Amino acid sequence: MDHSWISPVFWIWFWIWIWTGFSSAEEEVLMNTKLETSDLRWTIYPSSDPEWEEMSGLDEEGNSVRTFQICPMDTSVSHWLRTRFIPLRGATQVYVEIRFTVMECSAMPSSFRSCKETFNLLYYQSDEDTASSTHPAWMENPYSKVDTVAADFLLRRGGEKKSNVKTVRVGPLSKKGFYLAFQAQGACMALLSVRVFFKKCPSVTRSFSSFPETLPHSLVQQAEGVCVPNSAPTDQAPPTMFCGEDGQWVGPPSSSCVCKPGFEPLDSDRCRACGSGQYKVSIGGSLCRVCPDNSNTHSPGSSVCVCRPGFHRAASDLPDSPCTRPPSAPRSIISQINDTVVTLEWSEPLDRGGRSDLSYSVECVRCRGSSCVPCTDSVTYRPGQVGVVGRRVIIRGLLPHTTYTFSVIAQNGVSAVSHTSPASSSVNITTSRDVAVPVSGIRRTKASESSVSISWTIPSQTQHSILDYQLRYSLMDQDDGWQYVSSKSSSVVLSDLSRASQYQVQVRARTSAGYGHFSPAASISTLPDDEEPPSRLLLTGVLVAIGLLILIAVGIVAVFCFRRSSRRRDPDPDKSSQFLMGQGMKVYIDPFTYEDPNELVREFAKEIDVSFVKIEEVIGAGEFGEVCRGRLRVPGKKENYVAIKTLKAGYTDKQRRDFLSEASIMGQFQHPNIIHLEGVITASCPVMILTEYMENGALDSFLRLNDGQFTPIQLVGMLRGIASGMKYLSEMSYVHRDLAARNILVNSNLVCKVSDFGLSRFLTENSSDPTYTSSLGGKIPIRWTAPEAIAFRKFTSASDVWSYGIVMWEVMSFGERPYWDMSNQDVINAIEQDYRLPPPPECPASLHQLMLDCWQKERSSRPRFCAIVSALDRLIRNPASLKITGRISDGTSHPLLDQRPPPSLSHCSSVSDWLRIIKMERYEDNFLQAGFTSIQLVSHISTEDLLRIGVTLAGHQKKILSSVQMLRVLPY
Repeated sequence: MDHSWISPVFWIWFWIWIWTGFSSAEEEVLMNTKLETSDLRWTIYPSSDPEWEEMSGLDEEGNSVRTFQICPMDTSVSHWLRTRFIPLRGATQVYVEIRFTVMECSAMPSSFRSCKETFNLLYYQSDEDTASSTHPAWMENPYSKVDTVAADFLLRRGGEKKSNVKTVRVGPLSKKGFYLAFQAQGACMALLSVRVFFKKCPSVTRSFSSFPETLPHSLVQQAEGVCVPNSAPTDQAPPTMFCGEDGQWVGPPSSSCVCKPGFEPLDSDRCRACGSGQYKVSIGGSLCRVCPDNSNTHSPGSSVCVCRPGFHRAASDLPDSPCTRPPSAPRSIISQINDTVVTLEWSEPLDRGGRSDLSYSVECVRCRGSSCVPCTDSVTYRPGQVGVVGRRVIIRGLLPHTTYTFSVIAQNGVSAVSHTSPASSSVNITTSRDVAVPVSGIRRTKASESSVSISWTIPSQTQHSILDYQLRYSLMDQDDGWQYVSSKSSSVVLSDLSRASQYQVQVRARTSAGYGHFSPAASISTLPDDEEPPSRLLLTGVLVAIGLLILIAVGIVAVFCFRRSSRRRDPDPDKSSQFLMGQGMKVYIDPFTYEDPNELVREFAKEIDVSFVKIEEVIGAGEFGEVCRGRLRVPGKKENYVAIKTLKAGYTDKQRRDFLSEASIMGQFQHPNIIHLEGVITASCPVMILTEYMENGALDSFLRLNDGQFTPIQLVGMLRGIASGMKYLSEMSYVHRDLAARNILVNSNLVCKVSDFGLSRFLTENSSDPTYTSSLGGKIPIRWTAPEAIAFRKFTSASDVWSYGIVMWEVMSFGERPYWDMSNQDVINAIEQDYRLPPPPECPASLHQLMLDCWQKERSSRPRFCAIVSALDRLIRNPASLKITGRISDGTSHPLLDQRPPPSLSHCSSVSDWLRIIKMERYEDNFLQAGFTSIQLVSHISTEDLLRIGVTLAGHQKKILSSVQMLRVLPY
């Protein structure tokens, strides 16, 4: 065959060679013709008159390479070229990189009547190398077609000489190997090189988990790893991670490993043993610490420090507590003897042993002569004999004229584990004989609200005269709050007492031999008590009651007057309440006003520990990385599913800021129809955004999947939820800019929530009609965007209303594409010529009219979201109106959105007009059938007439009768 006419052009581009590839750590090459220097021995069909021609040449580096070219004269015949058998080595999907050139058909001679600029790529699977010149048959079946390959750059005479590189995916493959086939029918082309490879995830260590080299067999392949040395998993299951089909590891491990006790993390992939004098007591990511006081370690990798000799830890001490020792002995014991009662007091030890849990014990020994025995059980100690926290003990029940030895022992938490004897101090005491008889006859002689006068009987004393008395008193049942008073006489006045309170009082006498015992407690009370007349209290109570009644009456009158004046100023209570709510509405803060993205995240998003999150599967891909489904398990809270957006590796600071800005936007919203932000993960890699998981996904695809499965009232309920969410956003001065069904998510309960705040911007506040101007332009979703936003980049809540009308059309058409297959420019031209989308099949007429109201050309004429919500509520309450379908061609405004003020009653010309003005038109037939056919007759109607007509609701009766009273004073 003579191809001399193309040789000047063909051989020029043949030497143009650009070679790129993937990292060897992520790819395994199965075939690469660029590395072949001898004949490739590929099969050509038809073999009788082969058009494919194998040739040798040099690449851009001067290396010898083998290529195939074809430029058939007979373009009606399919020319095949098949590779040798390619073993798969366990791969289930491969990538084919083809470097080729194609001649432009216009540069070909006129004899090429069926010239083409494309060729087909096919493959055939087999477990063995059994192909021949006749098997398999040279047709698309049994071969499987991969793609029709087209060139991005075509060769032409005198033009730039560039080659094309196409990479296509082949799979899934289920046998041991396959053949590639190239089918050309009319294309003048050359195959410069063919490289077949598959991708695999390299061995990697992350979060102290080591994962082997993994070959993906599906979209994502789960790989099981092991913890690095000296680490352990945080739960029972081994760590797992997903290997993507692109050879990249997806997300963090499902359960991370952490360093064991005695080891600290190093470079996030190794655990290093704690050095000498350091320890780490628990498993986790904390660092080694210096040993506590009075302790040390004996070897590296210690989880606890051992106490030095003479120091100890109590059983209740934590392993990281410092070591301590028993305290020294108490100091300066002072004793006070009163008859057979001994009071001991002492000072703290000089050395508490380094602990705060200091307590004391008292030991008592009774001595007679040279023999000493422990005290009997009749001896009592107050507050106790052991475990005393204070430094004072009162000992009773001693024998008179007896010598005792009291030892006070200081103890702390390590005294029990110490092998040394506890330190103590001792004192010897000899009790005296009885000194005084008890006092009796305590009585109240005079009382007021804050003081009492008390007297008692002077006891008879034969041996010693009484020197004075000691009185102690406290509130009833408060034995720890005693106060003491001394008196030379048998009476005393107690002052600064609490009003109407009961006190307990005790008195004892003192002689030259010391104090006697306290008398039994007597009960004394201050005024007023039950014995005194409560006249003053009664009078005070009556006056207070009268005052409260006056205040209540004044309050009722004030509220009545305020409501009446409010109704006169603002007869529409709904508008008034909306205005008051607007005054306290939180306003959205633009995240791009923050210079520091970290401050932005701290302000509006909650940081979540990565260990609380477990990724289960990849469910999609976003602008910045994969979107996964996972579970969030925060300690103390119920586990729930979440959607996880990840930021892919190698991001720039701007990409990270843009990624986190969406989280800071969502974090400002709290509404049942706005997607809820669970939190962010910025302290580890990759950065993640966690939102609530919406089981049914995007609204448009959900509706297409369930075409015709929902009733009109269910669809209106979905639209009402979207409108409620947009009403909330507009009240926060927030413009969404990309409201579409694809950006509405649906949960398992069919609740629709607004999401995707990537194109949203803040409304300027210094204008009655706030707008956003996009200075950089950018992509705009033409089919959903208002005309003024397309032409002038003016975005307002009114432009969101236009987009909401398109969403209504999408919902009622079950996910149909707006404007069908029209181009974006055709859509813009049609809207400028006042074309609007027709009603979808079976769409209620009232809903289509609401769409048309949203598509008003003048943005000031479009309804607000609050009006749309009210309109949809009325439709839901009156489902019969949804049965009317078809176009509305009279051009009138939708009655649900007719917010014009009603005409004055003076303009009423008929009963129908009057009922419409007061919004009681439902009773029109009742009035006419009852004979009330004129305004004059209506002006004399009564309550009995209304009951006879059929107006039974009290609220409706009151509204009609109020209007009738106005009719009576109007001239007719």
